[in-house]
Amino acid sequence: MALKQAFFLITFLTLTHGQQQALLDYLERRLLAIEDRISVWHDQTNRYATELRDFKQQIVGVLENVEKERETLRSDMENVNTRVDRMEREMDYLETQHPAPPCVEVDDKLVEQQVTKVKEKNKGKYEKLTDCRDMISSIKAMKIVKRIGGPIGLWTKDPVAESDKVYVFNSSHGHVIYEFATIRELTSSLGLTRARKIKLPFPWAGSGHTIYDGYAYYIKEGQEFQVIKFDLKNESVVDSAVFPSEEQVPVYGLSPQTYIDLAADEEGLWAIYATKENEKNICLAKMDPKTLDIEQMWDTPCPRENAESAFVICGTVYVVYNTKLPSRSRVQCVFDVSDMVTSEDAPLVYFPKRYGSHSSLKYNPNEKQIYAWDDGYQILYKLSMKQKLDV
Repeated sequence: MALKQAFFLITFLTLTHGQQQALLDYLERRLLAIEDRISVWHDQTNRYATELRDFKQQIVGVLENVEKERETLRSDMENVNTRVDRMEREMDYLETQHPAPPCVEVDDKLVEQQVTKVKEKNKGKYEKLTDCRDMISSIKAMKIVKRIGGPIGLWTKDPVAESDKVYVFNSSHGHVIYEFATIRELTSSLGLTRARKIKLPFPWAGSGHTIYDGYAYYIKEGQEFQVIKFDLKNESVVDSAVFPSEEQVPVYGLSPQTYIDLAADEEGLWAIYATKENEKNICLAKMDPKTLDIEQMWDTPCPRENAESAFVICGTVYVVYNTKLPSRSRVQCVFDVSDMVTSEDAPLVYFPKRYGSHSSLKYNPNEKQIYAWDDGYQILYKLSMKQKLDV
């Protein structure tokens, strides 16, 4: 640096007086230009800083307004939810006070069908195996357990075996039953990964299967409606029988995948079905779980139209109805094989609001609970019961 300064001084001294003055004037002009640029940069920096500060204040104000509007919207939504819940309770009360007309139809065909040989066989009074007299009073509670699988399926527990195992039939057709040691294991499982896979020799169809006394009773896929009895412990077929009913149709109007719905209760094993012979209404049959023989059959007054599922408690079938655009399910038709309860006497039971429609409802008599499959959700309904003679 010192060398450069010395070189500049020597060069400057060698210049003439006029040249020295011209150089000084040039340097002065350059310094003034630099000072002007520095002044402009300083002004621009101050302006940008001021604009940034103003913009920041505007953003803070906007965010505060957004937060206030969000709180207002949240408060409005809570008020709307409160009003909707109040309205639903009022509607439930009005529906209870003014129930829908009972689904009992007087059809000449039902009278004519009594003369057939099958109906003659089943005119005898049903002899109950137990002294069970329970019937539904209301649905006390609902618990959403898990969501696994698709919109159609079923899950259930063996009502006879002293076990906490639960079983899952995922989809309307397949060949694998998923077994979980407990409901807790099901809830903690990532999908179906923790389940024991039980492979069936024949695929199933529909969502009307059940587990009873260590066996899986399921409907084999195919044109013949064959009931398969499968030993879950030994993983082998014990027995099979073609269901003795011709020209069957889907038993529930809103669940076309199910032609036969097998159900278990305190009395044993039942089959809920429908045929073209009595196309409008649902039929019921009592099955022998040991031999798969049909012990007795009934034509119920419950229509298939808008039915989504059903279950049996103490020899009484409860048919659950909905609408094509799913709303609140309700028990609107009841048929008791002992003639102790009719649809006119039974209370109108509404299910809590849910996600879609039930593809299966499986009653567990030990727990007084229904295992429901609702659009992929596994739901438990806790039931409040009363005696049949107390209606």
